[in-house]
Amino acid sequence: MNAETDHELTPDQWETLKALRGPRDGRRPNSVIVGQLIALGLAVISDGPAELTPEGRTVLIRGSSRLLDVAA
Repeated sequence: MNAETDHELTPDQWETLKALRGPRDGRRPNSVIVGQLIALGLAVISDGPAELTPEGRTVLIRGSSRLLDVAA
């Protein structure tokens, strides 16, 4: 993994990052965690709810295998 996309995220940050990728289920993600993801450049808020940035999508895809290791 290259240094640009190697982020040490907490489990809550990973869950929020995953939640931002798809359709909303009516629940709002934790605003503190969203703020942390925005500070890392992984999410952005423009005219509405938070969304993943291109870097956020890359981190989510590259981090997926690491998440499987944690779940095992």
